[in-house]
Amino acid sequence: MNSSAGLAAGIPTTQDESHRASLNAVYRKVAFKLVPFLFILFFMAWIDRVNVGFTKLQMNEDLQFSNLIYGLGAGVFFIGYVLFEIPSNLALMRYGAKKTLSRIAVLWGLACIVTMFVKTPTQFYVVRFFMGAAEAGLWPGIVLYLTFWLPTTRSSKALALIGCASSVSGILGGPLAGLIMDNMGGLNGWHGWQWVFLIEGIPSVVLGILAMWMLTDKPQKADWLAPSEKQLLLDDLSRNGKALGEREESISVALKSPEVWRLLFIYFCIIFGQSALVFWAPSIIRDLGFTSATTIGYIVSGAFIVSVIAVILNGIHSDRTQEVRLHSGLAVLVGGLGCAAMGVFVMQGSKMAILALYVALPGILCAIPVFWQLPNKILSGSAAAAGLALINSMGNIGGFGAPFLMGAVKDATGEVTIALWVAAAFLFIGAVMLLRQRRL
Repeated sequence: MNSSAGLAAGIPTTQDESHRASLNAVYRKVAFKLVPFLFILFFMAWIDRVNVGFTKLQMNEDLQFSNLIYGLGAGVFFIGYVLFEIPSNLALMRYGAKKTLSRIAVLWGLACIVTMFVKTPTQFYVVRFFMGAAEAGLWPGIVLYLTFWLPTTRSSKALALIGCASSVSGILGGPLAGLIMDNMGGLNGWHGWQWVFLIEGIPSVVLGILAMWMLTDKPQKADWLAPSEKQLLLDDLSRNGKALGEREESISVALKSPEVWRLLFIYFCIIFGQSALVFWAPSIIRDLGFTSATTIGYIVSGAFIVSVIAVILNGIHSDRTQEVRLHSGLAVLVGGLGCAAMGVFVMQGSKMAILALYVALPGILCAIPVFWQLPNKILSGSAAAAGLALINSMGNIGGFGAPFLMGAVKDATGEVTIALWVAAAFLFIGAVMLLRQRRL
């Protein structure tokens, strides 16, 4: 059968197959160039963001901080994050990804290091605020950056691979922080928790500097792609944009869009549940009778091991089936069920709470990378930069509310059961809204 007959019959021709193979080769090249570095960058962001959950095991006692002070300090991070998220993402559009992501990494790494010197609640709040302001724009910046390189049909897997860095950070970060605190306390006259902030902050500064050489802003500037590869990539991205139909490009319209605000509230619900677990899991496990920081770190890392598997499999399956709504909504529902069960077991003082954590955390985390396909389907250009930042920043207010609520409830009642149930309720609401979302 000749090529024209094959086209007429809808049968792939040798030319079609050759084009597809060439395109797949280009995207593999792009993925190998960008995804590993972005993974490491996001990994260190999470290490530095949540290490305070482990240092709390020693820091609160050394500095005489209450659970409420810790919860407020952990949450203040997200106030800075919210205020600077949109400006940071718009800066990425104007100045490019490598300058923006470099600036973000260097500043958050320095903020992490400075945390080792805090002595008062006010100092703790200020440093956490500036750390949030520094990190603002990282995740939506990565999401936006990948739209310059990958079509929506290929980005779920890439986002899942990068997004699972948060889970990998939990696998390695807990045991690492535990080992540092158990073995380095007293060196140079510093407490173990101070060494955690120093040792884990330095690599972020180094990564920020390396970003200037490791990242390329757009395909047109990629000297590691042959001219024919660039053209193949740009043509495919253009076809993908046309296939998505008309998308909003106006910043002002995007920021007032009911669809954007609906996604924002869904993301708020997800992050509320996520932050409740990520910042308080070490303390919850300690209250179940575990005393060694290293042991607690290993237990928490187990939940993140399950999360890595869930994140990758959910992202791959979402790309393969070209479906987003169910892959995100059902995952959030599982997270809510696990969180609710965890509250029951914590109230009973049962170690089954650990099993519930192993259900709740993977459910929440595997929903997030897939969720970010939804705004990409309705926004583009500067509207995408502002819209993605708005959803991520305002949604992360849940990251402030959850740790604060957990600390307040812990101080008032001696346990965190009620706060876990509130987190579960938000997750259920988010799941229902996702499952009722119009098909995208």
